[in-house]
Amino acid sequence: MLKRLLPKWLVGSLATCLLLVNTLVWGVIVFILGLVKLILPFYATTVVLHWAYSGWRLGNRLALQLGCERFNVRFDGKVDPKAWYLLIANHLSWLDIVVLSAVTELPAPKFFLKDELKYVPFIGSGAWAMGMPFMKRASKEQIAKNPKLKGMDVERTKRSCHNFKQYPSCIVNFVEGSRFTPGKKQRQLSPFAYLLKPKAGGIAFALQVLGEQFDGLLDATLCYQSQGSHICRDFMLGRLTQIDLLVNVRDIAPQLIGDYQQDKAFRVEFQQQLNEIWQAKDELIAQQQAPTAAPNCAKVVDTTGKV
Repeated sequence: MLKRLLPKWLVGSLATCLLLVNTLVWGVIVFILGLVKLILPFYATTVVLHWAYSGWRLGNRLALQLGCERFNVRFDGKVDPKAWYLLIANHLSWLDIVVLSAVTELPAPKFFLKDELKYVPFIGSGAWAMGMPFMKRASKEQIAKNPKLKGMDVERTKRSCHNFKQYPSCIVNFVEGSRFTPGKKQRQLSPFAYLLKPKAGGIAFALQVLGEQFDGLLDATLCYQSQGSHICRDFMLGRLTQIDLLVNVRDIAPQLIGDYQQDKAFRVEFQQQLNEIWQAKDELIAQQQAPTAAPNCAKVVDTTGKV
């Protein structure tokens, strides 16, 4: 291929420029279509918006294929492109979002966003236009002062999910809540060798609000191999050699849907199940980790089917 004849730094620069231009062009298009949606809030407008979103995703895939020697995606189970899913993944880099969006076999990836973000120019309007659900939750202190707020966060979020239900999608949740680094692992006193502590609240809330809408759970594991220690920087410099993504398709057990915020017994049980899965996953990564593997590369593993 032509990119093998070019210097790596030039290949990385071209791929980075493609990512930026791709995001700028399709971002402007989505913003304009969002304004149209305000005037013509019809299903046809949603379809056109998702056409633009698909264009952005395809551009991301082309950029990754240009900037990385190998981009491997494997599914363990069948994904229905016309279904709705909750997707959970480990978090290693800012590039993770681009990678997940570039897997065009998945229904449109979307994110739960804080309600305040809807007022941020471009980000909020673009997310609203794409039907991404906004989450507004009351704290325990607010509920203690005003008991009428109990349960209102769920109802508000359900209303914000109306547009999400119009088009097949998968809600993305990075379970660890932050990108993994050895420093964060040490500060967090994580009991895992290759993972940060999992945070169950986001998954539990998504299941509580949209449990009946989801057709299944997608357990995605990301792995990068590069010549350096910083994934994004290595991509920009053309030193990212391989991206691996395994997506395990799972059913959602009925007992996983409950009130995580108010039901203490359910909260303890849910967190315990997630911890057990994370421990099993960490042990499997340790067993399969090659002695010479780069520190930002964890082998894909298949955990239990509880979640």
